[in-house]
Amino acid sequence: MTRTINETFLKAAKGEKTDYVPVWYMRQAGRSQPEYREIKEKYSLFEITHQPELCAYVTRLPVEQYNVDAAILYKDIMTPLPAIGVEVEIKGGVGPVIDKPIRSLADVEKLGEIHPEEDVPYVLDTIKLLTQEQLIVPLIGFSGAPFTLASYMIEGGPSKNYNKTKAFMYAEPKAWFALMDKLGDMIITYVKSQIKAGAKAIQIFDSWVGALNVEDYRYFIKPVMNRIFTSLKEENVPLIMFGVGASHLALEWNELPLDVVGLDWRLPIRQAREMGIQKTVQGNLDPAILLAPWEVIEEKAREILDQGMAQDGYIFNLGHGVFPSVNPDTLKRLTSFIHDYSGSKLSR
Repeated sequence: MTRTINETFLKAAKGEKTDYVPVWYMRQAGRSQPEYREIKEKYSLFEITHQPELCAYVTRLPVEQYNVDAAILYKDIMTPLPAIGVEVEIKGGVGPVIDKPIRSLADVEKLGEIHPEEDVPYVLDTIKLLTQEQLIVPLIGFSGAPFTLASYMIEGGPSKNYNKTKAFMYAEPKAWFALMDKLGDMIITYVKSQIKAGAKAIQIFDSWVGALNVEDYRYFIKPVMNRIFTSLKEENVPLIMFGVGASHLALEWNELPLDVVGLDWRLPIRQAREMGIQKTVQGNLDPAILLAPWEVIEEKAREILDQGMAQDGYIFNLGHGVFPSVNPDTLKRLTSFIHDYSGSKLSR
C-alpha cells in the first residue's frame, strides 16, 4: 500500500500557495505527552535516541496525536559532538555538561571529523524507519548551529550570559574561526547524512546566538552560516533558521541562502515583513500562552495567523518549545483551529 505524504508544510516552506496554514511545534515530541513521560521513567534521552524503533515512536507520536503537518526528529543538538571528540553528559535538571571545555587553539585542533554512518548510525536508522515506513508527513532533521554548539563546548554547559564564549571569541579569533570551521564541516556532513537517509527539511537551531549584536554576528558567525547553507542548498530541501531572542538578526538570516526564517514571539510577523523579510516565515506563538484559557489561545493564534496569511509562505509554530506542563489536548485543539481557520480564509 502506497502512503500519500501530506506536503503542505513543504509547499509553504518553498513560498507556494497552500490550502491551509501548516503547523508543527518545536519540542512537540515528548515533554508534555504522558506516553513519553512513561518511556522516560525507563530510559534516558541517550538510550531513547540509540533505539531506532523507540525513537521513531516518540518522533511520530505528536503527528498521530495532534495531526500536525511535519514531524521533527527526536534527538538532542549534542548528538554529533562525541564523534568529533567532545564528551557530553546530559545531566537531569542541568542539561548538557562538558567536563573538558575548549580553552585554546590546541584544543580546537584536537577535534576530529564525523563519519555519520559509523558514528551515529542509530540517527540514520531512525530517519529511514520513519520516512520509509511510518510517516505521512515530512520529517524535519536538524542540527545545532556553530555558535550554540561552541557555547556549550567553551562554557562547559548551559550559560545565562555566555561570557566565556564571547571572551574566547574576542580574545582568540584564530582559535574561534578554527572552531567555526570544524563545527561547520561537522554540521554539513551530519545534516547531509540526515537528508540522504530521508529527512525532507532541515532546521538549524542557533538557540543562543541572540547573545551577540549584529556587528559581531556579521563578523564572527555569518561567514560559517553562509558556508553551511550554501552547501546544504545543493540538497534541494527546505532549510529553516531559528534562534531565541534573536529578532535583531532576522534580516541577517534573510540574506543567507535558506528558505525559512523562524521567529520567536518577540518580533511580530507583520513587523518582520515590514522590515523586509520576504522568505517564508515560521512562528511565533509565545509557548506560555498555551497555559492560558482556550479563549486567550484562540485570540492570540488568530492574530498571528492573520499576519502570517497576509502573503504566501507561512508556517505556524511556537516562538520556542512546548513546555512540559502544556496539556496535549490543547495542542490538538490548537492544530484543528489553525487548519480550520486558515482553510476558511485561504479558500475564499
